[in-house]
Amino acid sequence: MQIKPPFGRLITAMVTPFNKSGEIDWAGIEKIASHLVATGHDGIAVNGTTGEAPTTSDDEKDQIIKTVRKVVGDKIKIIAGAGNNETSHSVEQAKRAAKAGADGLLVVTPYYNKPPQAGIEAHFRAMADATDLPVMIYDIPGRTGIEIESDTIVRLAEHKNIAALKDAKGNPAATSWVIKRSSIPVYSGDDILNLPLLSVGAVGFVSVCGHTVGAQLRVMLDAWFSGDANKALEVHQQLLPVFTGTFRTQGAILTKAALNLMGLPGGFTRLPLVDATDAQISQLKIDLQAGGVKLK
Repeated sequence: MQIKPPFGRLITAMVTPFNKSGEIDWAGIEKIASHLVATGHDGIAVNGTTGEAPTTSDDEKDQIIKTVRKVVGDKIKIIAGAGNNETSHSVEQAKRAAKAGADGLLVVTPYYNKPPQAGIEAHFRAMADATDLPVMIYDIPGRTGIEIESDTIVRLAEHKNIAALKDAKGNPAATSWVIKRSSIPVYSGDDILNLPLLSVGAVGFVSVCGHTVGAQLRVMLDAWFSGDANKALEVHQQLLPVFTGTFRTQGAILTKAALNLMGLPGGFTRLPLVDATDAQISQLKIDLQAGGVKLK
């Protein structure tokens, strides 16, 4: 049985470009969104980790959704990050995202406070009940300090508004069992595991490297789902330098540097992130070119 992808197969978690003084580059957002449409994306995730959401205000988050919608229209879906480590504020963010025009919500496990599984489950249920939008729950214990355990995911998958799981747990064995037990649509949230997770039943990707190699990721997906595993493996191996190189430091930092190298407005970061150093950029050039990325 093939599980249907509720948000399409190729989604990229989009950066938020800032100018040197720290203000959002709204024209830059439009250009990057247009670039993602042109490289075969089914969806764009905004206001997430790669979008530096902890540093943007609620009003900025609303405007980012509206700005991307102005560019993409109804061509592709917008999934909005709407979660932090405090449930009532997260619920308010979810409602605002729905009002701003999002097609779905990306909701991360509450971070820092390390709630028990009962608290995690209650948080996600509150978010799923907050609006009528479909929710993609986001499991990334390396950032949040705590995983969503398999039993919790299986129970949450029964909620009518919980539509998918973004899996950045780095544990394909656990993911395999979750898919078998619940049939929840799973999106790979770790680019270097994109192909391995497809092999255990994932439906697509929420990528960071889609900024730079979105067209190739589209080829990988199309090959896999048409039954050409050899072609999918060929693309995976071609892109390994990009997958590794993009995460030599925090992903948003090097993704912005990569976009700048490609002649796109990646812009600057906001503290506590810092921009890539000259040495990091030099290594990034080597990594991107080894993966076939054309630079300006």
